[in-house]
Amino acid sequence: MTIKKKQSAVVKRRRKPDLLIGWREWIGLPELGIDAMRAKVDTGARSSALHAKDIETFDRDGQQWVKFVAVLDHARERGRIPCTAPLADIRKIKNSFGASEERFIIRTPLRISDRYWTIELSLADREKMTYPVLLGRTAIRGRAIIDAGRSYLCKRIDAGDLPPLPSASTSEKSKSR
Repeated sequence: MTIKKKQSAVVKRRRKPDLLIGWREWIGLPELGIDAMRAKVDTGARSSALHAKDIETFDRDGQQWVKFVAVLDHARERGRIPCTAPLADIRKIKNSFGASEERFIIRTPLRISDRYWTIELSLADREKMTYPVLLGRTAIRGRAIIDAGRSYLCKRIDAGDLPPLPSASTSEKSKSR
């Protein structure tokens, strides 16, 4: 006679995020030189996007990079910041109108309030959109709880008040929080 053991499933419980954000928030992209900008949080969008103009790829030390101008306030054509970043990928992404388009993808630290973590951003023409940055669900999954009825729950932190940007290893360690 064979006795079958009941296998117990190991369930890992994730710690519930303690960062509460609204559907609009002030964010920073410190490695791109952007201290503060407005972003729309959209759980209906899978990926995140940054309004970028004049996008060009180039080689640096055998690695592909991308240079572009991040536009923080396209309505007034203010806040044009030249940026460079390593190219992480090129992907087909559906835009807000449902059309598929090829976009450059970068990885960069995101700051909301005093928290930092690395996200992927596609570089896109968001000129017809109200917000220069769209934060999709993969950027905020496991990191924040969204109150869809409120805005700007995290205070804007300007350059002089910023905590130091953590090293890459510290930033990745905070992922497990």
